[in-house]
Amino acid sequence: MFIVHSTIVVPLDKVSEVISIYRQRSGRVDTWPGFLSFQLLQNEHRPEELTVQLTWQDKDSYLAWARSEDFRRVHELEKHYPDADLRLVRPTVRKYQVVAE
Repeated sequence: MFIVHSTIVVPLDKVSEVISIYRQRSGRVDTWPGFLSFQLLQNEHRPEELTVQLTWQDKDSYLAWARSEDFRRVHELEKHYPDADLRLVRPTVRKYQVVAE
């Protein structure tokens, strides 16, 4: 398995808004071959830190998604948030190969 974390830190007063955005996400990734799951995680001690966790069968499946037009469309939406503070948020992305279960 291959896991991708995309972590953002948003203004504390915007946390609920961002969670709502993710709850209403497009779901385009859900139909991609090799996609296993999506979770939005909130840091227990820093509630303004949110992490999207995507789990894939393998790295190649993730790379196919990341190079796709659907990926570009989904991430293009981030540049058009109505809120200027949220448009400026940039994620930190980390990728992990599962080596033991």
